[in-house]
Amino acid sequence: MKILFVCTGNTCRSPMAEAILKDRMPGAEVQSAGIFAGENQQANPNTIQILERHGIEISHQSQPVTERLLDWADVVLTMTTRHKQSLIIDFPNFQEKYYTLKEFISEADKRVWQELKKSYADLEEKRSLFIQENQLKYNYVQLDDLLEDHLGEDIGHIRRLESTLINYDIPDPFGGNLVTYEETFKELDAYIELLIKKI
Repeated sequence: MKILFVCTGNTCRSPMAEAILKDRMPGAEVQSAGIFAGENQQANPNTIQILERHGIEISHQSQPVTERLLDWADVVLTMTTRHKQSLIIDFPNFQEKYYTLKEFISEADKRVWQELKKSYADLEEKRSLFIQENQLKYNYVQLDDLLEDHLGEDIGHIRRLESTLINYDIPDPFGGNLVTYEETFKELDAYIELLIKKI
């Protein structure tokens, strides 16, 4: 499987993810790129230092996302939802390949999303039925208040489900100190371990 990691500038998160995967899975076909990356820049010095601290080699030249790269990749794993949205807008022909890294390996959220879809549908059905049965009895403001009471429990259930969804973003360490980069490394390392199990 050919994997392309994508972040913003291709100097921090995506090269770190690429280096970790190459280290943990020698022979992996993996590259990284950035939505707003320049050409041929080194990885951020803090990225290099943290990787070296963990005994991981990195030889990196930044590159922007291109159609050629997207065509090469079997799967494109972004660091944030916003990166994924940018790719969908700029390169719509490859959108079946786009996932955030966390989304691609998460099984838990799939169950929550299934339940949420059903809850959204049930709520809409209940709402329509209530309006149908009561629209002639009350004015618009009264109907709105009654509707809120009638659906309160369902809305509460949906909010609770939504609050359990994973935040799909891996924060950008750019501008942070070595501690920040170490946190990013630990998060990426944990998710790449799960990625290796999946592929």
